[in-house]
Amino acid sequence: MEEKIKLGFAMCGSFCTLNEVVCTLCSLTEKYEIMPIMSGITYETDTRFGTAMSFKERITNATGKDIIHTVAQAEPIGPKKLLDVMVIAPCTGNTLAKLAGGITDTSVTMAAKAHLRNGRPLIIALSTNDALSGSAKNIGALMNYKNVYFVPFSQDNPHNKERSCIADMSLIDDTIKSALNGVQLQPMIK
Repeated sequence: MEEKIKLGFAMCGSFCTLNEVVCTLCSLTEKYEIMPIMSGITYETDTRFGTAMSFKERITNATGKDIIHTVAQAEPIGPKKLLDVMVIAPCTGNTLAKLAGGITDTSVTMAAKAHLRNGRPLIIALSTNDALSGSAKNIGALMNYKNVYFVPFSQDNPHNKERSCIADMSLIDDTIKSALNGVQLQPMIK
């Protein structure tokens, strides 16, 4: 039997997208061996979109693995070469800024830094209300980083939130396949 690709799947606090993202993660368990990672805020916070416990239970039941949620737990990802590919979905504006600035003070940013040191693909599925304003410079910077790929994204509500963009989460698997071949899935901006 062929060994499954080792996928790190990290989630940040764009709480309105978590249900869709967790459904996507669950659908990927057939194809990939998934190491789940959550930011501390996402791991601990109950919102109107669901409780932290319900999301954690769904994720651990689907993956069969404990969730990495601290910087210390994420650090060995690099030295031990634990992942073939890593996805951050949803990736918030805050996390985009930290990645662009080299800040590793969360489990997700530490996992990304540790993973990138091995020259393997990091995939960003952004979800931020300021993609076309404050986060635009960070998105642009990350588009120029080696081994960083974006899940195709678009404005999610151009009439009421004109600067907001979200990745098409249904394209995460296609983006993974493309990134593993060193190619950005196109069109990147839909």
